[in-house]
Amino acid sequence: MRPPAPPPVRLRETPSQTAGPYVHLGLLPDVAGLDRGPAPLAATPAAPTVPGERIRIEGSVIDGTGAPLRDAVIEIWQADAAGIHPHPDDPRHAAVAPGFRGWGRVAADPETGVWRLETVKPGPVPTRDGRAMAPHVAVWIVARGINQGLATRMYFADEDNAADPLLERIDPPGRRATLLAPRTIHAGLPVYRFDIRLQGPDETVFLDI
Repeated sequence: MRPPAPPPVRLRETPSQTAGPYVHLGLLPDVAGLDRGPAPLAATPAAPTVPGERIRIEGSVIDGTGAPLRDAVIEIWQADAAGIHPHPDDPRHAAVAPGFRGWGRVAADPETGVWRLETVKPGPVPTRDGRAMAPHVAVWIVARGINQGLATRMYFADEDNAADPLLERIDPPGRRATLLAPRTIHAGLPVYRFDIRLQGPDETVFLDI
């Protein structure tokens, strides 16, 4: 008589199948309490000597229930105040402002879920066909439960964004508002608020790149 067959093995989800809770260990070791070098990876995209209007960008990554993700990591890429990227793909990159990195990485506050980053306001960037993209910041988001990083853009609500090639392609047009950051002033510093909503009727427009 044969023994009964063993019950089927049920595989459980492992931590490697999501971006967290270990995302800070690799992307922001200083935030995770690890000493990986003399300078944190979350350095500002623009040194204090870089010309242009100094601004702060802040916001929260909000899930479908309206709760902020307190373990989110945000990366941004941007041009300098003259619209120049410090990258060889930009034909003007040799003229980028000294001290301008164009890249920054920050973590959300573990208590409030708010992330903040100080930089200079970017200028319009020309496209390859001669059109002008409105001033913007490219944004990448990763957090616990996000299997792949999400890409989007932040535009400045006080700029003329009507002719931006990417915004023109968003349909319905009402969803373009999810990429516009309003401006306020705090302690003399311009602050742009950009909340990123992962789900719901006001879900942020994400880019397939």
